[in-house]
Amino acid sequence: MTTAPWRDRALSADARVDDLLSRMTLEEKTAQLYGVWVGASTDGHGVAPHQHDMTADYQWDELITRGLGQLTRPFGTAPVDPTLGAQALARAQRRIAEAGRFGIPALAHEECLAGFTAWRATAYPVPLAWGATFHPELVEEMAARIGHDLASVGVHQGLAPVLDVVRDARWGRVEETIGEDPYLVGTIGSAYVRGLESAGIIATLKHFAGYASSVGARNLAPVRAGVREFADVTLPPFEMALREGGARSVMAAYNETDGVPASGDQHLLTQLLRDEWGFTGTVVSDYFGIGFLESLHRVAGTPAEAAQVALTAGIDVELPSIRSYGDALVAAVRAGDVPQALVDRAARRVLTQKCELGLLDEDWRPEPDGTPIDLDSAGNRALARRLAEESVVLLDNPDGLLPLAPDTRIAVVGPRAADALAMLGCYSFPSHVLPSHPETAVGVDIPTLLDSLRAELPDAKVTFAEGCDTSEPGTGGFAEAVARTAEADVCVAVLGDRAGLFGGGTSGEGCDVAELQLPGMQAELLDSLVSTGIPVVLVLLTGRPYALGRWHGRLAAVVQAFFPGEEGGPAVAGVLSGRVTPSGRLPVSVPRERGGQPWTYLQPPLGLAGEVSSLDPTPLYPFGHGLSYTTFAWEDFSDGGPAEIGTDGSYEVSVTVRNTGALAGAEVVQLYLHDPVASVTRPDVRLIGYERLELAPGAARRVTFRFHAELSAFTDRGGRRIVEPGVLELRLGASSADVRHTARVRVVGPVRELGVERRLRCETEVAP
Repeated sequence: MTTAPWRDRALSADARVDDLLSRMTLEEKTAQLYGVWVGASTDGHGVAPHQHDMTADYQWDELITRGLGQLTRPFGTAPVDPTLGAQALARAQRRIAEAGRFGIPALAHEECLAGFTAWRATAYPVPLAWGATFHPELVEEMAARIGHDLASVGVHQGLAPVLDVVRDARWGRVEETIGEDPYLVGTIGSAYVRGLESAGIIATLKHFAGYASSVGARNLAPVRAGVREFADVTLPPFEMALREGGARSVMAAYNETDGVPASGDQHLLTQLLRDEWGFTGTVVSDYFGIGFLESLHRVAGTPAEAAQVALTAGIDVELPSIRSYGDALVAAVRAGDVPQALVDRAARRVLTQKCELGLLDEDWRPEPDGTPIDLDSAGNRALARRLAEESVVLLDNPDGLLPLAPDTRIAVVGPRAADALAMLGCYSFPSHVLPSHPETAVGVDIPTLLDSLRAELPDAKVTFAEGCDTSEPGTGGFAEAVARTAEADVCVAVLGDRAGLFGGGTSGEGCDVAELQLPGMQAELLDSLVSTGIPVVLVLLTGRPYALGRWHGRLAAVVQAFFPGEEGGPAVAGVLSGRVTPSGRLPVSVPRERGGQPWTYLQPPLGLAGEVSSLDPTPLYPFGHGLSYTTFAWEDFSDGGPAEIGTDGSYEVSVTVRNTGALAGAEVVQLYLHDPVASVTRPDVRLIGYERLELAPGAARRVTFRFHAELSAFTDRGGRRIVEPGVLELRLGASSADVRHTARVRVVGPVRELGVERRLRCETEVAP
């Protein structure tokens, strides 16, 4: 074997894999198509509710003689010391390689949604907080660090980013998304992919596709999105992340759309993804997704039938563990029920990826260099702090109470103030895994907001009362909370979510809600605090937006942070003290009323407020909104170029932004498109460009957006993506509702149909 062509690095990957496949048995090929989740629970108390149903028995020593495609979450299943875990993974890889005829190791994957989901690894802000930064470059830097940490312990693939576009904020996994706008999701998500891939880690786009559009916001519920919504809202972030980010893997979603499960959708996973978009990497199932074709979707009657449906559709790898792609698939191929060509196709893709990773090379070595591994370095924490600071959104500050006076009396009240886990989302290791290991320390330092505020304002007199639980009923703590507030100059009410899984929290996977009301008795607690007459600053630490209209005009200030990570306490405290000038912008609208869902800002005219309905869905705080402690002037607007362009033409708009205040700060200039008349109904406005400008006091920068007509494209009645003639408005704004300048441009010429190589982003140029 050592002299076989498949070992020859001078040959192309295709030639090497051709030779290798010609030598492999059917069992050895199928072994490359599944993962094994060592140490996962089979008693129904694991990560997922159906985990015990979907996990088949196997004998490890016998199984690996065939080879092995993937190792599932060697660090993300239980607390493992990083240095010892890297050594254990290396030993396992050595055993796998030595057991098989070809010496090929497994590809190890991990979750990395808000940092490497491992014990003692940095817990970064959740993706919704990334969206709030409007800062792709910073997200790319974070992803590169995450990728470096994954690679340092022997991991090859990361299951991130989530590119689902929020369609209903009641969905529990909103915290995992980047926002409700496909352009924001696409640009931020692509940056994450670039960072992860720059470290040699395979980025896995999920969930492909439509998962966030579930009926009633229920996890795994069917999707009834229309063809145009799917094409123009759901798919663009994935297209951008593949073309601009270079992602090498895609995860099929759990959902079914119009009766077709994504895991069995050949049009989606093969015709669109590969034939039209040209994707050449691997498609992996979401955990147990192939088994769900049998047990939940009921489009297959046996594991073998599920394998046939999934393989035909285009799923190459079954995760997290063996069920359908093992002996059941082998038997189905031998019986003639499944063409072996489908197995060969999937195995070729998997082995090609392993070849590109160096896992087919004779000198491949799994052993780490022996130095201690630190997954929560000072550099990581500094970056986590910066991301958290930039993600905090100041929603309201009508009388300028914030920043807080340094020597004031502060009553800190609320169930999220003194809980370190209030900072973390459901895919951070302490929230995701440690609830099953209560004897284990958190592993990283996570300052609470209470402790952080005391450190930030050492001269202030800070008292604390919890008031109530995050989600449980009971008002027994209200009296103390009201008493502490009455004795203070200001009350800081710290309310929000507790992340968890499948009903174990108020936000997170499987933690869907019926309405957007603050969990438990927190709304009633806030009513009690406001009724004291003492100014109340509301601080929200949440995984989704909640309706705040009930208190509009009654609060001294409102600060929103979406699970800001291990450095979130100091970051939010820095905003409250004024050390940090807030610069976050809303990646999701904040509703006025707790009902009336679903609603996002991407609405056609009939989705907006009007005389045809007594229900006004206008959000309290719109997409893109965020205030600052400094002020900005938007000067010298110009719309250079002709007022008329062809359907293949371009147009420029420019504005100079000046910091007119006394503090350094950041303004986010947002470009929106309004299409007054089109052949199908269009969103009233949608984001097509943005630029974050960091400005010192008195400083100014000029930003130019180069709009191309292709950015106005949409899917027509016949399913074509077209640019059609007509008048367009380009709106420069500080939010989707705060328009500062407008340019009208007429697009002329014939309707133009676009192909795959269409422009996906608006070019920007920033000059001093």
